[in-house]
Amino acid sequence: MTEKAKMIAGELYNPNDNQLLQDRLDAKSLCQKYNALSPNQQQEKQELLISLLGNAGENSVIEPNFFCDYGYNINFNGFVYINHNSVFLDCAKISIGSDTYIGPNCGFYTAIHPINAEERIKGLEFAKPITIGKNVWIGGSVTILPGVTIGDGAVIGAGSVVTKDIPANVVAVGNPCKVIKTIEQ
Repeated sequence: MTEKAKMIAGELYNPNDNQLLQDRLDAKSLCQKYNALSPNQQQEKQELLISLLGNAGENSVIEPNFFCDYGYNINFNGFVYINHNSVFLDCAKISIGSDTYIGPNCGFYTAIHPINAEERIKGLEFAKPITIGKNVWIGGSVTILPGVTIGDGAVIGAGSVVTKDIPANVVAVGNPCKVIKTIEQ
């Protein structure tokens, strides 16, 4: 099994594998090109997003600066708006539902380094996917950790650190992020 296959399967893998190193260099080059485009170069931005992500959703907007590790593990299921300075460590899948809005300075981190020091010293890591439902609003400076699912219609308050799943149609805030109220439909 290749290191890339191990990564995608959520198993321990070596991120310094030549294929994964090249994949990250390719993604970072595309991010650099994307971030350098003028705001009025909308067509070029969409083409680069499709090149980087594969599925960038219908007319999705990612404001610069945007950074990711691989790109191919990020999937938009419709229109998504991401404000400035987002970081996607997409060693595992990051799926974002339609009509989701993400504030500035948000981080989506799927990578996990082992607690066991010997494995960590060897440079091994693993990853867990992040799933964001549709119609979600994520405030500025939110951090979403590996393995988290956020349900449809949820609102995550600015500055939150999401360490566990958040159900649909709730407002959740804090560090760690906790539900504070249900959103009446």
